Amino acid sequence: MSRVVSTRAGLAVVLLLAVVAAVAVLQRPVVGREPREQAETSSRLAPHELLALLEAAVSLEDSTAQAAWERLQHAGFSEADVQEGVGLVDPDRDVRLELVARLADSPWPRHRDLLRAATRDPDADVRLAAKRGLAWRTTVDSTGSGGIPEDVAAGIRLVQTDAGELPPPILAVPPVPGDAAPGEDEENTSAAEQAGSGERVPLESAPVGEAVGDAGQNEGGAINDEAPRPFVLSEPGAPEGPFSDGDVSLYEMIPMLSYAPQAPLGYTGGTSVQPREGQTSSHFVPMEDRWRSGFPEWDRYGKGHPAVDDYPYMEGNWWDPYNQNVLKGDYPIRGQHTFLNVTGSVTSVFEPRSVPVATTPSESTADPFSPEFFGDPRQFFTTNYFRLQADLIHGNAAFKPADWQLRIAPVFNMNYLRTQELGIVNPDVRKGQDRFANYVAVEEWWAEMKLADLSPDYDFVSIRGGSQPFTSDFRGFIFSDVNRGVRLFGNTDSNRNQFNLAFFDQTEKDTNSQLNTFDDREQNTLIANAYRQDFLVPGYTASTSFHYNRDQETVKYDKNGFLARPAPVGTAQPHQVDAYYMGLAGDGHFGRYNISQAYYWVVGHDSRNPFANQAQRINAHMAACELSYDRDWIRFRTSVFYSTGDDDISDGTAQGFDTIFDNPVFAGGQFSYWQRQQVPLFGVSLVNRNSLVPNLRTSKFQGQSNFVNPGLALVNGGFDVDLTPKTRLIQNTSFLWFDHTETLEQFLFQSGISREIGTDVSLGIEYRPFLNNNVMITGGVAALVPAAGLKDIYSNSNQELGTLWSNFVEVVLLY
Repeated sequence: MSRVVSTRAGLAVVLLLAVVAAVAVLQRPVVGREPREQAETSSRLAPHELLALLEAAVSLEDSTAQAAWERLQHAGFSEADVQEGVGLVDPDRDVRLELVARLADSPWPRHRDLLRAATRDPDADVRLAAKRGLAWRTTVDSTGSGGIPEDVAAGIRLVQTDAGELPPPILAVPPVPGDAAPGEDEENTSAAEQAGSGERVPLESAPVGEAVGDAGQNEGGAINDEAPRPFVLSEPGAPEGPFSDGDVSLYEMIPMLSYAPQAPLGYTGGTSVQPREGQTSSHFVPMEDRWRSGFPEWDRYGKGHPAVDDYPYMEGNWWDPYNQNVLKGDYPIRGQHTFLNVTGSVTSVFEPRSVPVATTPSESTADPFSPEFFGDPRQFFTTNYFRLQADLIHGNAAFKPADWQLRIAPVFNMNYLRTQELGIVNPDVRKGQDRFANYVAVEEWWAEMKLADLSPDYDFVSIRGGSQPFTSDFRGFIFSDVNRGVRLFGNTDSNRNQFNLAFFDQTEKDTNSQLNTFDDREQNTLIANAYRQDFLVPGYTASTSFHYNRDQETVKYDKNGFLARPAPVGTAQPHQVDAYYMGLAGDGHFGRYNISQAYYWVVGHDSRNPFANQAQRINAHMAACELSYDRDWIRFRTSVFYSTGDDDISDGTAQGFDTIFDNPVFAGGQFSYWQRQQVPLFGVSLVNRNSLVPNLRTSKFQGQSNFVNPGLALVNGGFDVDLTPKTRLIQNTSFLWFDHTETLEQFLFQSGISREIGTDVSLGIEYRPFLNNNVMITGGVAALVPAAGLKDIYSNSNQELGTLWSNFVEVVLLY
């Protein structure tokens, strides 16, 4: 029994040894020659130890060489291993790779022979690393004993630096697997001590002007009197080097100038630019996406980038509009020249006010015993716009006009009105005293294309089609709107001359939000203007313009149920208005004195004016002028405005001036009570919102121009004060008169109406907390102290019209 057991045990041992031997044979690496027997694990050498022993084995000191040979023989190496080089000294591929990397950095005189032998290694990675290392050693050594040029020495020092600290540009040697860990070269030992111990010698220790390794030595070891030129400065053609090898291309091994990858600033998004060519020399470094050049990390003060300190480079995020952002057009979204600019905004207006409103005594009143004709004027109004705009632009807009551009801008509006009387929000008194409405519109949608370049100074001509914004003069006296049209525009004479030719086929406006609908308005407007910069004197721009407005015969009830076209007065029959405007304007400064002026003459025909109840020949005028003077942080202003009125409603000539779609920035603008509020008067408005002229139209947004009106004379004085860089104060005082009151007297069946309207006093403030337009807060208070003419119109038999007031706050958040 014991014999059987021992036999079986012996067979098991034999089988186990056979399996182990087979596994060892299968797992043995393939090298260029028959593998030598491996020494025991305890005798294996680390790469830096092997390099040190190789260096010591060929040392001129006998004792040192003898000790090195004994250690190498104990590890399983022979003298032939040392003579043939590093490519055959170890079967472990990773060991060979690391040894090649260390040889490329070592100034040992045998490095070229060992690296050249490694270029014939059976492993492709080892061969490539050896070629790169050989080229690097050749570049360093060819500087000679005359010293290393500063730029080459800087490159050497940078290569020796840890990868995380490399600022561009560097002499790029592709990373070799198994290279030393970061921080290994930070010891402050001398180069000689490190060479003797077999450790890496940092080239930072070799001062500029001293030879590195065997640079500049001849075969006898003597130093050459004249060092060879660095290889990177050699003449084109086949390089002349101290060695040649049939299977090693020196050009293939040259370490070329490159740039370490660095993150760009801000939020860049991904790039769509694909490389079209590789780098072939150090003269040019291909960088296809020129917009996304990186910047190195830089903690200027070594404090970890605290928020209170100023730093030159700012990182960004997709939601950051202040710093570089691909969503704000700072980086291309496609290719090299196509940019996307996304803008989001919220505009909220809160406006308590008092406006004279008519009561409905024949039907019902909100309160018993309310005064007849005009009731409680108090109202509260709020409107909120949420706008998203996307622009796709092709070109270099910072240097020249865009080649083409697309824009789309949807807008959502919510508005609310609260009144104290019935019949204001709707002619049906059952609708109550308040109204909430909302509306969604695509306010802007257009495409633009450059047709031609007119000169080397970026003079051009372009065309734009779609719903687009346009203001026809400096202050918006005649036309300032966003509507459907085609515009041809451009410039000449290095941008001193600018021109526009625009045709608008207008759409209807939504009654409560004033946004565009897609319904045809059946109104066409043609505008042509030209500007000349530096006219007469530098800093002054002159303009001439022509407007043609054709408003056809239509009937329109607005969204609230009121008749908008024709006006519900007189005959109230559909009629067509053809008006032609000729104008001259200017804006600029003469020295320290600023001037802005405009003059317009309008002629045309109204087929049947509702006030005159007959056809009218149009002949009216308008003039405006503002003078201002800057004194440090304050600007003093004075201005006058005049529009003619009709003095005879039945003579067949309409002499009251009216506009097409005005939005004037003049004499207080949005802060003025007279311009901000729509003052109603029995089915029409004495003056419309954001307008100056008392035109008796039903609505500026949906009504037709009316040239039978009382006209206006205005004198204004005011000042703008920059209280701080963030805060501006605007004050205005205006005195207003009707030019003629005959139209009002016949319309109201009331004689003796005075010309004096009253005094408009306003105070506004603009606040930008971040010194930009991303957050803007605007507020204003205004009062219209009525004079005799306004009291004649709006006073009741038992109650006189008091001071009208208006307050508002507007908040704009912009991304």
